[in-house]
Amino acid sequence: MQVGMVGLGRMGANMARRLIRGGHEIVGYASDPAGVKAIASEGATGTTALDDFVLALRPPRVAWVMVPAGAATEQVVTDLAKRMAPGDTIVDGGNSFYKDDVRRMKMLRAKQIHYVDVGTSGGVWGLERGYCLMIGGERDVVARLEPIFKTLAPGSGSIPRTPGRETMGGTAEQGYHHCGPSGAGHFVKMIHNGIEYGLMQAYAEGLDILKNANTKALDPDLRYELNIPDITEVWRRGSVVSSWLLDLTAQALAENSTLSSYTGVVADSGEGRWTVMAAVEEGVPADVLSASLYARFRSRQDHTFAEKVLSAMRQKFGGHVEQPAG
Repeated sequence: MQVGMVGLGRMGANMARRLIRGGHEIVGYASDPAGVKAIASEGATGTTALDDFVLALRPPRVAWVMVPAGAATEQVVTDLAKRMAPGDTIVDGGNSFYKDDVRRMKMLRAKQIHYVDVGTSGGVWGLERGYCLMIGGERDVVARLEPIFKTLAPGSGSIPRTPGRETMGGTAEQGYHHCGPSGAGHFVKMIHNGIEYGLMQAYAEGLDILKNANTKALDPDLRYELNIPDITEVWRRGSVVSSWLLDLTAQALAENSTLSSYTGVVADSGEGRWTVMAAVEEGVPADVLSASLYARFRSRQDHTFAEKVLSAMRQKFGGHVEQPAG
């Protein structure tokens, strides 16, 4: 298929590359000429003007937006809507708030332009590993875009089939899933990221306890000098707490056992807050997810080894650069 990619940063450029490798025709747009030149050198059509971008796409057009959530996405969707025609589709693959998706869908529906929201997980590793895709939108439109989703997703790979799924059907085993109507994709991704906060916090706090097992406050017979990199490594092998997050943590600790390059200032990118807000609206208790969000707030004032572990994980899976204190 022909796909237009708006935004050629870390995620957008790698998604465009994966689609090119999968045989799709890519039209890339970015305001940065360097990013456009780079993707054009790999077989895409590069543009630095939105008018040229839309003109290069054949109807019915598909424009996939990969820019920061919030004002930037709002501006791009609005600008595309002015240039696109009935039957075209705008896909938001960023981390937009799901209620904004519903509003944008209604705005575009009046112009007979389709809107699909895709929660995308995979970070800087997605080019090789593939992207987990959580999709919201009209069923027939999502079905038409399936070749794109299939290429971006990781496929079943070496992960064994879950017992009982033999007759369930669907595409979830391939790494992409149509979650429901507009907003559903980003709603599921929002909760996914909220859970991610909790998992990361659990690892971080546990490793902090291990690191401080030699504190002078303990009885000398109960003090332990523990090798944290080796502990995370052994947990990777046969343990019930093994995971990709643990893999990345072990990697970071192997590179620097004290994580001295991190101060422990841990940012939150929005989805954790939105998850807690959704829990409040639904009346659902979310003690762990709420606490993990508040821990990130506290990290901007006082730093522990746990926060350094969190920063290391964020840098490893998403390329997130730690923000300076204050």
